[in-house]
Amino acid sequence: MSPRPAYAFFLGGRDLEMAAIRELLAFAGAGPVHDRGLLWGARASAYREEIEAALAGGATPVLIELEPDLDLDPASVVWIDHHGAAGGAGRPTSLEQVFHLLALPAERWSRRFGLVAANDRGGVDGLVEAGATAAEIGSLRAEDRGAQGITGAEEAAAAEAAAGLETAVGGQLAIARLPHARTAALTDRLHAALGGPGYDNLLVISPGEVNFFGRGDLVRALDRAFPGGWFGGDLPARGFWGHGQAPVADVCRLLEGRLAGDRVEVASVARP
Repeated sequence: MSPRPAYAFFLGGRDLEMAAIRELLAFAGAGPVHDRGLLWGARASAYREEIEAALAGGATPVLIELEPDLDLDPASVVWIDHHGAAGGAGRPTSLEQVFHLLALPAERWSRRFGLVAANDRGGVDGLVEAGATAAEIGSLRAEDRGAQGITGAEEAAAAEAAAGLETAVGGQLAIARLPHARTAALTDRLHAALGGPGYDNLLVISPGEVNFFGRGDLVRALDRAFPGGWFGGDLPARGFWGHGQAPVADVCRLLEGRLAGDRVEVASVARP
């Protein structure tokens, strides 16, 4: 058996999947592992010096869910992600990619890892599809919110936002105004599997960004109209999309028009 390549791992934005990846790396004795406890949207440059040191030492950096903002030779690094162009229902999650990179035996893939992957791919819907029990769904989603660092105050603000939910297009679109961008605190609270009222399509308006959760064709339409944001999920069926610059009025106009059956076009926001 050939020796395992020398890898150095660099972890991206914190959530339950990233915590599980760290657990997996520790279990496998893989490393070194660099984890700055970054938020979603983290960039590779956050680890610039450590990446350069790894390369100089002959290791292969494995960059996990980090925006590629460094000029790195693609042949000298491993990029792992499951968002944007790398996402979708038929593609492995980041946890699954790390598991396969380490060439671990199939019996080491636990039910917990399977549920974490399902959660990352499709959230609560993914857990339901994977056969998770109601207790498992509630526990895993609470773990995920905790791993993201969502506070009690943010949970309380999400409860208020849920109570003030608006609807449009005959109830096809739910609209919430959230005073922070920790959308999981709201989407979990609204999901029918967790005791909420449920929703087909949800637009969350927060200071400095707007997020959508719902039909995959609407996710794609939003990404085309407002490039430079983020998207992922269980596409092409359902997914999520978000942007920090897209005008809320234009986003609403596009969604409401498409849901009403009109092929609404809006001016694109330039990619940063």
